[in-house]
Amino acid sequence: MAFTPVTFVFLLMSAFALGGSLGVVINRNLIHAAMFLMLALFGMAGLFILLEASFLAAVQILVYIGAISVLITITIMVTRRIMGTTESVNKQWPLAAIVAAMIAGTLGFVLLGRFQNVEPVGAVPDTYIAEMGKALVSHQGYLLPFEVASVLLLAALIGSIVVARE
Repeated sequence: MAFTPVTFVFLLMSAFALGGSLGVVINRNLIHAAMFLMLALFGMAGLFILLEASFLAAVQILVYIGAISVLITITIMVTRRIMGTTESVNKQWPLAAIVAAMIAGTLGFVLLGRFQNVEPVGAVPDTYIAEMGKALVSHQGYLLPFEVASVLLLAALIGSIVVARE
């Protein structure tokens, strides 16, 4: 395997995604866990860019990092729960770590064995991206569900502010 700049970026973005997701699971401070979630989502956006799926990368950054993660962070900050304290500690985490390692090893073995010498089907034509953009803003497309989701997120944000007021 040749070490190219694309390989370096893939390894870096994979480290962001895996390290961020591990930080979400391990960390007890909710604010820090939310920041690790943003790091994991950023790593996934980088992997989307490497796959030449720029639309998915933009959605990942704008919607998930820009909206959902900020909403989670604001919700955590306006609650009255004391940060960093937990009432109970799960004592089964070593067993869960062993099972997760076994599943990851099995998945890696299967993926490396099955997809080692597979050639890509082909590139996505540029017209598909333009058609997807037209479908998003057409009157018969996905604009209405997108707007409904944004109104629901706004209502959740306003509701969390009202609940947090003294």
